[in-house]
Amino acid sequence: MDDSVDSGAAPQVMIPGSAADIGGAFVGYLGLEFVELTGEKAVATWAAGPHLHQPHGIVHGGAHCSVVETLASMGASVWLGEKGRVVGVNNNTDFYRAISEGGFTSVATPLHRGRSQQVWLVETTIDETGKLASRGQVRLQNLYPDA
Repeated sequence: MDDSVDSGAAPQVMIPGSAADIGGAFVGYLGLEFVELTGEKAVATWAAGPHLHQPHGIVHGGAHCSVVETLASMGASVWLGEKGRVVGVNNNTDFYRAISEGGFTSVATPLHRGRSQQVWLVETTIDETGKLASRGQVRLQNLYPDA
């Protein structure tokens, strides 16, 4: 059975900008700046700093998880469009490098987009070195108003 959704049109493109404008106060607190946001890819930059540190002075894993969930959710939402809403049902994020300061770029791409669920992969690299800092996968449920 083909589980895909026929979007009927090209993916919507949202204007890049501050996450506080696009995603609300918590997402703004993370400091995300969206570079690209479509149903095919979500890209944002953000910076490590004391406001995101855990007690050992490095970026808290929860900050990485939050960025992963945010980019996956927003890309998935743009893809589904006006047909419904998406909610995260699983977030699995691995951390590869401990960072205290500096910039990151996070990129989300879909692995699966079906009628009932989507799976997105999000990789965060360190701007200064290009090395992978974290990698997460989010499974999202597509919710339809008539279901």
